[in-house]
Amino acid sequence: MERGPYPAGAAALPAVNMGEGPLVDLPLQVEENLWRVTCISVGNPHCVTIVPDVDSLKLEQIGPGFEHHENFPERINTEFVQVVDATHLKMRVWERGSGETWACGTGTCATVAALTELGICPAGEDVHVQLRGGELTIRVLPGKQLLMTGAAETVCEGTTEV
Repeated sequence: MERGPYPAGAAALPAVNMGEGPLVDLPLQVEENLWRVTCISVGNPHCVTIVPDVDSLKLEQIGPGFEHHENFPERINTEFVQVVDATHLKMRVWERGSGETWACGTGTCATVAALTELGICPAGEDVHVQLRGGELTIRVLPGKQLLMTGAAETVCEGTTEV
């Protein structure tokens, strides 16, 4: 799936009290902790932060503080990402209104966009992102276009009874 260009400005999210320029590598106080964040819109708002170990996070305790932070008046999705190397990431997602989700295409796109803006991931190369629900591959194309590829798998089937 190809997505349009991603903006990193406050108006696109929206975000307040964070400046008007690109929201790249900024400090954000969430409860007792100071985080470094990069915020990206890919049709919905995302806040990306790098952590040393995604598996050890207590996301159910941390996520709501980001989602309901006063700087994000329409709430925000938050991605916690561990850099394995420049083209391999591990990620967990706190989705606004839902809590932790095991897979998030827009969040994965926002994460690779953010890490490309930070100079960690290379533009024009595949970046493999491991989520709890599987792996997605994202490539930042010229013009900040995003290309997402990954397997489509049935994880549940059901019936509707009336």
